[in-house]
Amino acid sequence: MGNWLNVLSITVFLSLLIHSGQGARQGQDIKCGACRALVDEMEWAISQVGPKKMIQTGSFRINPDGSQSVREVPLARSEGHLLELMEEVCEKMKDYGERTDPSSNRNIYVRVTSRDGKVMDLSETTLDSRVTSSLKYACETIVEQHEDELIEFFAHETDNVKDKLCSRRTDLCDHALHMPHDEL
Repeated sequence: MGNWLNVLSITVFLSLLIHSGQGARQGQDIKCGACRALVDEMEWAISQVGPKKMIQTGSFRINPDGSQSVREVPLARSEGHLLELMEEVCEKMKDYGERTDPSSNRNIYVRVTSRDGKVMDLSETTLDSRVTSSLKYACETIVEQHEDELIEFFAHETDNVKDKLCSRRTDLCDHALHMPHDEL
């Protein structure tokens, strides 16, 4: 009888341990998915601004020598424009669904609405309001906690922003360095 109780208590303990590990993993998947989706949405929004659109930045005060410290920078990657985009980007999480990656058995988050009207393969993609609200909350948290890094990366970086920002800088996707690079 005592031996049976020990086996039962060990089984219950291991079950709880495995279940809590899956919860932590799911939380990590959500944070990583939100970061990767945020980068996709920001990159797309930046690409929609005409490359010739410029904005003047700097001081409009006149220096003692009669000149001004004004310079023109591309609007798409200006700090003001990036801040504007970050205010709206988390609303786009409603356009994402959840799918299990067969190679890693982890949850990944994919866009379920096409930007150009093409039909998308949504097989094995779960559309759930709990998922989208979790993604939105994770996105808002990322924007709030990493605003400076986001502005820095999007103002200057153009290559592998997902990996550099989500994996290396913020550690939100430390497992994702081996994930395939998806193109949306």
